[in-house]
Amino acid sequence: MSFFRVIAAGLLALATLMGQQPAPGAAGGQDAPAVPAAAAAVSPETAPAAYTVPPGTKLPLSLINSISTKRSAAGDAVYLETAFPVLAGGRIVIPVGSYVTGTVTEIQRPRRLKGLGQLYIRFDSLTLPNGVTRSFRGRVNNLDGDSKGTVDTEGKVTSENNKAGDAVTVEETAAAGAGVGGIVGALGGHPGMGVGVGAAAGAAAGLIGVMAARPDAILERGSTVEMIIDRPIRYTEKELDFGNYQPPHFAAPPPAPDTGRKNSPMGR
Repeated sequence: MSFFRVIAAGLLALATLMGQQPAPGAAGGQDAPAVPAAAAAVSPETAPAAYTVPPGTKLPLSLINSISTKRSAAGDAVYLETAFPVLAGGRIVIPVGSYVTGTVTEIQRPRRLKGLGQLYIRFDSLTLPNGVTRSFRGRVNNLDGDSKGTVDTEGKVTSENNKAGDAVTVEETAAAGAGVGGIVGALGGHPGMGVGVGAAAGAAAGLIGVMAARPDAILERGSTVEMIIDRPIRYTEKELDFGNYQPPHFAAPPPAPDTGRKNSPMGR
């Protein structure tokens, strides 16, 4: 082997050895992990804003249709709209006039003597004025002051229990029966017995009337109920774009008719 061939072989071996060395910035012969472009582009400043309505939030709602234990049945739909705005994160997220749908899940018609009318409403969804809809679960938490009935902790509405009126009904019919019985007894020569028999008969008639007329649970159209939600409702900034939406204004009640006779020709 000549001297030049030895030099050439040495240079070739050196070049091969250098090609097997790891590149600068790599360890153990492995390539450095690449940073995803999407992760590098997203930052807290560019992330979309989120607004959350927490569980336990109460929303006053106005009824669009009436519900009662007399005419409604389980499965009937309930339609309402929000009567006051809800805020989260310093801005309105549920404006006045948003729509809420619900379902009558239970109806118990009033029964004689003890049974009161009861109904249960489950709230299912909420739709903002721009059409953004969220499914959720909610229940009735309270009724307005004009509603005749009560609400328990489960959201069940129960009709008014008119115990005082029942007692007056029995008392009045007993007194009327006593009067009639006294007259009949006097005509027959036994006024005292007639009073007693008449009072007993009147009381029995009054009790039958009470048993036959138990009140229904009724939620009138236009009345206000308070809903409480049991899970968070979240919105992004884009979903809260209401454009030129103007919340509805509830009309004031019409003025009472003038019953005075000062303008009437017959009022003098």
